[in-house]
Amino acid sequence: MMNFHAHPLNLARLCNEALDTPMTEVEREMMIAAAARKLEELFDILRIDHQNDHNTRETPQRVAKMYVEELLEGRYTAPPKITEFDNAQAYDQLIVTGPLEVRSMCAHHMMPIYGAATIGILPAADGKIIGLSKYDRIVAYFAARLQIQEELVKQIGQYIMDMTAPRGLAVRISAVHMCKTHRGVRASHRSRMINPYYWGEMADSADLKREFLQECAALNRTCSA
Repeated sequence: MMNFHAHPLNLARLCNEALDTPMTEVEREMMIAAAARKLEELFDILRIDHQNDHNTRETPQRVAKMYVEELLEGRYTAPPKITEFDNAQAYDQLIVTGPLEVRSMCAHHMMPIYGAATIGILPAADGKIIGLSKYDRIVAYFAARLQIQEELVKQIGQYIMDMTAPRGLAVRISAVHMCKTHRGVRASHRSRMINPYYWGEMADSADLKREFLQECAALNRTCSA
């Protein structure tokens, strides 16, 4: 059982890494309780009354539970299981799916990142095809931790490559960073960050990259129509 008061640095991992072993329900409850106590201390430092103010009376507990069970869930749970189907017709052309919702937290200021991912898969004719909804689950799993977008796009793609071994893969994320829109320069919410990353034949072929980006543009037009 984890002790969140003894040698906490020995338990620490990089902010966008999962733990070696998924936490049990008991361990999650212990983490939530310990985090809530620390949040109460933070509220005391910030001179926010969390005992008598009806608005904030249970906020430390709510926030602690939100971080452990929702915002950072991808660090504490097992990755999604992959459902594979036989590629019976030996399909070997580009498959593009998206937009897939991205909801994450900036590792620098702990502010929300939100947007969409698009994934392009170049399956092997003699390989497997995974269930379409699994791409959504993979994106959600890696996004649910403190992140920077440059690393998130690579984590998503590398997991798909490792688990399914397609001939090629592309992952593109377009997202708004609230650390930019709600602080500092206070940019418009129309200001986004876009970054693609390519593996295998998708990395080597300018034509495949062009086709993928054209499909991304077509999906954007369809969603905004």
